[in-house]
Amino acid sequence: MLYSLLEYIEKYFDLPGAGLFQYLSFRSACAIVVALLAGTVFGKKIIERLRRHQIGEEIRNLGLEGQMEKRGTPTMGGIIILGALLIPVLLFCDLSNIYVQLMIISSIWLGLLGFADDYIKVFRKHKEGLKGKFKIIGQVGLGIIIGTAMCFSHDIVIVEKSQQASAIEIAAIQADTDNISTDQYKAAERDTVGMEYQKTTKTTIPFVKNNEFDYHWLIPTDKPYGDVLTWILYILVAIFIITAVSNGANLTDGLDGLAAGVSAIIVVVLGVFSYLSGNIIYSDYLNIMYIPGTGELTVFAAALVGALIGFLWYNCYPAQVFMGDTGSLALGGIIAVFALLVRKELLLPLLCGVFLVEAVSTMIQVGYFKYTKMRYGDGRRYFLMAPLHHHYQKKGIPETKIVVRMWIVQILLAALTLVTLKIR
Repeated sequence: MLYSLLEYIEKYFDLPGAGLFQYLSFRSACAIVVALLAGTVFGKKIIERLRRHQIGEEIRNLGLEGQMEKRGTPTMGGIIILGALLIPVLLFCDLSNIYVQLMIISSIWLGLLGFADDYIKVFRKHKEGLKGKFKIIGQVGLGIIIGTAMCFSHDIVIVEKSQQASAIEIAAIQADTDNISTDQYKAAERDTVGMEYQKTTKTTIPFVKNNEFDYHWLIPTDKPYGDVLTWILYILVAIFIITAVSNGANLTDGLDGLAAGVSAIIVVVLGVFSYLSGNIIYSDYLNIMYIPGTGELTVFAAALVGALIGFLWYNCYPAQVFMGDTGSLALGGIIAVFALLVRKELLLPLLCGVFLVEAVSTMIQVGYFKYTKMRYGDGRRYFLMAPLHHHYQKKGIPETKIVVRMWIVQILLAALTLVTLKIR
């Protein structure tokens, strides 16, 4: 809103400072500050209201140290995260940008899905929450929206690397210097350089030279219906990634501050990717895909980081509020959609390594229990308890130490993910 308003004012009036809103760095800084303040200021009031209405967590006694002390702690705190996210996004993002629109849709869509799950658990007293088939329907629906937009929207395009170089050369000639600013490049692009925007389903393969892969290559035909098959394949990929990351984040949300801290680190890296991918100069230098318009997602990422840090103010040990499925399902889905939009979804196993390990430990536990029950007559456990963070709790490691160590592991994974920009 403010972005569009000040863009209009700058066009017709000479208002000092209005031009600052054209800079991603300035709007990102504003977004993170506003989100942080919104999360901390309004978060307290929301927690008080949740406590007043006795919207507390029902906790089963699993024999974990300090577990029963958390009984009655307000849940559905994901409302704080989503509220603190959407306020700066609506204020500082370019709302005409297709990528921002898709991220807003994803945030609200999965937030409502998680809210329905929490509502059934808290108010209807059904411990299982929303039935699995309805969660799948919600995730499939979002996958269809994202997959269709990526395959058919004319606003979602890439530029081939050879054309990036020619665009930079023309910008350099116009500027008569080797130091090309983004504004100078935009002027060159407007004047028109013969760059061709391409509709494609290409993505990035980590650690591989000329690291681009097109999902269309998996379709063994070039006939017209091949595009339809590519669309169906891409939708299936989007559904799988959204479901996997969303559920991984949900399983990670078991200790105070764990999911929020890990997610904040992941979003920082995705914000870096969006900025580099949306900048013609940096994308050419790093030899990565140039995706016009994705730079705007940097503002969204900054807002989400601010919202998560603001939420951590109340969610760190001992937690005054839990994010619930309202937050965890939405966070995982937002991360998945973000990665799809900047075409870095194949990096998610590395970047979201903590989510992956938590999910895999649960699958191993369930699978091993069923296997031993079928073979030996009694189910046995591979871990002391799943997900993995509870295994370490059972070993007597303090909750805060587990959380901080997982943050450290996530920082290492984030650094390795950024290294993929150069190591191929």
